[in-house]
Amino acid sequence: MLELTERQWALFDFVKEMHGEQKRKYTGAPYYTHLLSVADRVDQFRSSGYETEIALCHDLIEDTECSLADLSSKLMSLGYHIDEDEVILAGVDDLTDKYTHQKYPSLNRAQRKKLEGARIIGSRPIAQTVKYADIIDNMLSLAEHDPGFARVYAREVDGYLWKINQGNQELYVTVCDLLKDVKAKLGLEME
Repeated sequence: MLELTERQWALFDFVKEMHGEQKRKYTGAPYYTHLLSVADRVDQFRSSGYETEIALCHDLIEDTECSLADLSSKLMSLGYHIDEDEVILAGVDDLTDKYTHQKYPSLNRAQRKKLEGARIIGSRPIAQTVKYADIIDNMLSLAEHDPGFARVYAREVDGYLWKINQGNQELYVTVCDLLKDVKAKLGLEME
């Protein structure tokens, strides 16, 4: 069960406000439920202590009007020190999609996701740990609500997951096992 500190709750309130009325695609639940789920999953595998903050903020930059500078300002106002700020910002930046449709309209989803996969391979171990939790939460939701798109997502993840193995090893095994299980249930061959 996720237990947040006072400043983590304050950070969550900021993130929740920034995500506004965004909803989860299949359930209609407030989007922040995904952020809490990822944070809860990663919380038990913390090594640096900032995985939880990165999990809470992992979609902030790509899905809201918040910039890294805005997030930094908020972190500092909440009492995070400069070294903590740097770790959190770096992790969030690693997890922020760079090859978006808005920035690269001439590329299709497959092309963009292939480039994202290549980029995420170079991410920091702390970001990889959070990415595992994010993949698990997304994969479980897609497998339950949209098996057709789950096939697309599983193929995308399969293209890079085996190369992002620097995060928490226990969580890495869990995400790898889940991908294998989902691909088997969907009738996809392992690449």
